[in-house]
Parts: sequence; C-alpha cells; structure tokens
Amino acid sequence: MKIPPLRLGTRGSQLALWQANYVAERLRAVAEPRAIELVIIDTHGDQIQDRPLAALGGFGVFTKAIQQALLDNRVDAAVHSLKDLPTIPVEGLELAATPPRGPNGDALVSLKYNRFADLPKSAVVGTSSLRRRAQLLNERPDLTLIDLRGNVETRLRKLREQDLDAIILAEAGLIRLGLGNEITEILDPKWMLPAVGQGAIGLECRSNDAETIHLVQALNDPATWNAVIAERAMLATLGGGCLVPIGTHTRIANGVMTLRGTVLTQDGKRRIVDTHAGPADKPLNVGNELAAQLLSAGAKELLET
Repeated sequence: MKIPPLRLGTRGSQLALWQANYVAERLRAVAEPRAIELVIIDTHGDQIQDRPLAALGGFGVFTKAIQQALLDNRVDAAVHSLKDLPTIPVEGLELAATPPRGPNGDALVSLKYNRFADLPKSAVVGTSSLRRRAQLLNERPDLTLIDLRGNVETRLRKLREQDLDAIILAEAGLIRLGLGNEITEILDPKWMLPAVGQGAIGLECRSNDAETIHLVQALNDPATWNAVIAERAMLATLGGGCLVPIGTHTRIANGVMTLRGTVLTQDGKRRIVDTHAGPADKPLNVGNELAAQLLSAGAKELLET
C-alpha cells in the first residue's frame, strides 16, 4: 500500500517557497518513508497587488486560503510567515511548532544614502506596513511615505525604477533569499520595533491530526516558541484584530524573558512603549502582563482611535 505524502501548504512567492523548502528538508528526516510535497496556494493578498494591505482587511490576507486548505484536508500542515498569522484562533486548527527564528530586524535599503540618519528632509521611503509607517513618522515626521506592495524582488525593482530614496524590508526575507548585500542598515529596535512573530516560521496543523502534529513538533525550537507565544499573547490581549501599528522586541537570557512593546497611532504622532520581564517558561504571563501595562498607560485609547 502506497504511503500518502505529507502535504505542506504554502504561498507561491520566492520567500514563501524558501521557507516551505526549509521546513520540508528538515521534515524528511523525521517523516520517512513518507514523501514531502509542497502545495502552492494563491492567497487574497497575492491576488490583489494594487491596493494597500489595510484596504484588504489587513489580517489573514496571506493565511486564510491556506488555513481553509488545511480544514478541507487538501494539505496536512501550513507553513506561514508567523507575522502574517492572526492571533484569533480558527476552530479545528492550532499552531504546532516554530523552527529556530531568523533575524527579526527591519532593514533600510537605499542606493543613495548610507544610514537612516542621512535621509534628507522629505525623503521618499516605500513600505507596505502600517507598523513601519507609524514608527518611521514618529521618528521622522518629515518623511514622505509611499505604499509599496509586492514580493521582495518586486520591491527592490521599484526602489530602482521609481528612484525612491529608500525602502524598508524585513531583514529575514533578504537574508533568506541571499540578498543580504542589499541591506544598507538594520534600523535600531529602540525605535523601530519588529512585528509580532517577525523572522519566525509558524507550522499550523489540524487539531485532531496527532500524527502530523507529532512530526512537525520535531522541528520546534523552544526559545523561539516561548518568544513568539509571549508576543502573540501581548497582541491578542491588546486586540490583535485591529489595524493598529503594534511592535515588539523579545530578549531571553538566563531564563528571563524581557518583552518590549509599543502601540502607535497610524500617523505616528502618539506612541506608547513599555517593557516587562518574567520567567521565559511563562510566555503567556509575560505577554499578557505587558499588554496590561500598555493598556493602563493609554494604549486602549490609541487602539480605539
């Protein structure tokens, strides 16, 4: 009797395929004799490239179609960029594992300037992220920001073709695609806090599929898992379904997790930032407690604006 392959659902972009192949290569060793098969799924966010992500609803535009394929038993596990996966649970599905996290910074890419600080007044900067936009404007209200959609290669091409002063991309995506030489500067996380789950890959399975969950959990990295669970708990407690700029940065040392979070208005004029530390093996507590601190400091008003 032929053993069915283990089917991994993924988007079709070069970065998504890199991530899916990275996962597939590591799963082969634990899934033998089952073959690993990639199933490419076209998502809403991939289909519509001429509108800002916020105009598409923002959350789940790169994940809902893959999650539906998982629910429909067309794939056995989903490979997500974890920053794209909403914190709102989907009945019948669960986040099962996170392989070791890649770099999670935000990279400035410029053909004209060597540092963010060198950008002139009213410099034109491209980004598709509300989080990046708000933090850029908070740091430099003079900048002219334009919406920049498309995969990594498309955005790099637009930087050149549109003669932009700079664009902001995820450090992990550039590194994974072998484009690290394009990076001009990694923006300081003191003011440009990464997205929740940035640089991490999330493996999602059906809750009742114990066999697949067992297989993918062999790839789980506990430090990454604890960090992203804390970040996602913070986001969920703040109200993760809102289209509000939220950033976070996690550090784990000597069993202690230090989580920093920020909430901004979309125009960047108002910013609340706070830090909380706690046991690294209690990530839900750390995330929830930081969210409570942010809310008591006024984040609730920003979230409702």
